[in-house]
Amino acid sequence: MKKQFSIGLAVLVSAVLFFLPCRSLQAQTDCLSCHGDPTLQDASGKSIGVNADKFHSSVHGSLKCTDCHTNVKGYPHPDNAAVVDCSTCHADEASGIGASVHAKASEHPCLSCHGDPHQIVPKTDPQSSVYPLNIPKTCGTCHGNAALAKKHGLQNVYGLYMDSIHGFAVSKEGLLVAANCTSCHGSHKILSHKDPQSSTYRANIPGTCGSCHVGINEQYQAGIHGKAVAAGNPNAPVCTDCHTAHGIVEPTSADFRMQSTPVCGSCHRDKFSTYRDTFHSQLGLLGGYVQTARCWDCHQAHEILPASDPRSPIAQANLVTTCGRCHAGANASFVQYQPHANARNRKLNPALYYIRLFMNLLLASVLTFFLIHTVLWLIRSHWARLKNGGKHA
Repeated sequence: MKKQFSIGLAVLVSAVLFFLPCRSLQAQTDCLSCHGDPTLQDASGKSIGVNADKFHSSVHGSLKCTDCHTNVKGYPHPDNAAVVDCSTCHADEASGIGASVHAKASEHPCLSCHGDPHQIVPKTDPQSSVYPLNIPKTCGTCHGNAALAKKHGLQNVYGLYMDSIHGFAVSKEGLLVAANCTSCHGSHKILSHKDPQSSTYRANIPGTCGSCHVGINEQYQAGIHGKAVAAGNPNAPVCTDCHTAHGIVEPTSADFRMQSTPVCGSCHRDKFSTYRDTFHSQLGLLGGYVQTARCWDCHQAHEILPASDPRSPIAQANLVTTCGRCHAGANASFVQYQPHANARNRKLNPALYYIRLFMNLLLASVLTFFLIHTVLWLIRSHWARLKNGGKHA
């Protein structure tokens, strides 16, 4: 008896499973008998035609039309179909969008990114608008639109990204692992950079960048900048302060090297001022000599440590090695050179202060002497002309 019941139940389940797709296909066939016409339009002139082949191969191809268009109960149906509620199936994603900056960005935020709901393919499909290599172009539809950027007070960041090292890796090299928009901002619950929960909130940026740049993040966290951020210092520099957010260039490029010192100087103004007086800076200001020492050549780029730390490249015991990377043959005498000597600080550098003072006084005295000499010579010359009746002496 039990065996007969089990067989009967199996037959019933199989029949139901077989019947449901048939009903779905039948429902699609009924709808597509009209909507399969690509020229079909509603009263407003909007296309309501559906490409049957693309729909059947889409992620929604197994659904009945009425699973999404819930106000359609039969034919004839209402002229204006109800707005499709994606949250019926995609609750988590819809919840994320509802809390995001895109919640009111358009009438239907989902379609702005995923496109025609009848043609959506898996995100792993290279044809998908949210395939990693296509995401910049999808986001750029809005964030590369100058009119929209101006209207909503946004940065026109698409061009900056595409010219960056990340954009180049995506568009030219086709690297799926390269950072695209969603790598930093997320995909659905995209929050304002002012929100502490946002992945682009200032204090969270090292962790966001570190999700790809693991080794560099470890170095940064071990340095004084990372420790300052961890301690809650809002002014401590994070990745975007040095590399920017979208227009990131190759760190070894000449452009980056030329701009790196002023970037450090935007915070370390006193050190930047003294660096500009040095031989290193003067070479850099010539423009063509990009290999001259910049801040991070001596202090390192990420694991920046104070001179009091024995691991620091600028610790006294390490200076010969540090300077020796550029200056072969550097010795203990060579590293007595002070790269940040301040000729204006009598307490810190008394000898340099008085030498500078003497040279300035000497220069002022010489100029003053020759100015007085020139004025007296002009007076004497004028007086001589008057004595000679206007003729030169």
